[in-house]
Formats: sequence, structure tokens, C-alpha cells
Amino acid sequence: MSKSTATYWNPLDPENSGQWTPIKGFEGMAEELTLSLDPVTGEYSRLTRFLPGADTKGFSAKAHPYPEEVFIVSGRLHDQAVDLWLEAGHYASRPPGELHGPFKTDVGCLVFEVSFPNRAANGGIS
Repeated sequence: MSKSTATYWNPLDPENSGQWTPIKGFEGMAEELTLSLDPVTGEYSRLTRFLPGADTKGFSAKAHPYPEEVFIVSGRLHDQAVDLWLEAGHYASRPPGELHGPFKTDVGCLVFEVSFPNRAANGGIS
């Protein structure tokens, strides 16, 4: 099986606002919208939207056992793990185990993410 497909549509159009889901534990701070998913491998493409004023400092930095790619589409987001303001155009290809977060934003931020859970490194980082 492969990742799901879709014809052209605009997930940012206000008519699609009901497709966004609050991220558990980050209600009122961040929402997500899965764009494509492979149910066999778990590989997915997703948009994450951090709302203006979001601050996840109450949570520690996190890492996971699989690689992911992130691209900042708009806005800006401070990643405390690397002490860097990420702005539109910033990109990272994170290896398994790389720490990221907590995050904060003043103006909001839209992040495009592609994750590869099927490529988990040995060791079970969570």
C-alpha cells in the first residue's frame, strides 16, 4: 500500500477550517491536518498550525525514533532545543532521536511535516 492521494484542494481555505483537529495536550495552541497517510507504514504528511501566542514551555523537548522533515511555511516559531527562531523558508531533515521543542510563537506558524515512523531507529526513543 502507499500513502493516500487527493486531488488539488486548499487546506488553508476557510471553508476547510473544520478539517483541522486540535493537538491533544495543546488545545488552544496548536492544530493539525493530516494530508496523506500510509496505513501500513504509518508514513504521513501533515500541516501543523501553531496559533498566535502559543507556548509549549510546560512540556519538555521531545524526540522520536524515526526521521522527519519539517518546512516552515509561514509565521515564526522558536525551537528552544536549538535556541533558534524558525521563519518561513526554514527546513530541517531531522534524524531519529533529535530533540526539538518546546516551541513558542508570537504571530503563529504553519509547519509542513513529513514523518517516516516505519524507518524507526533501534533503541525506542519516545
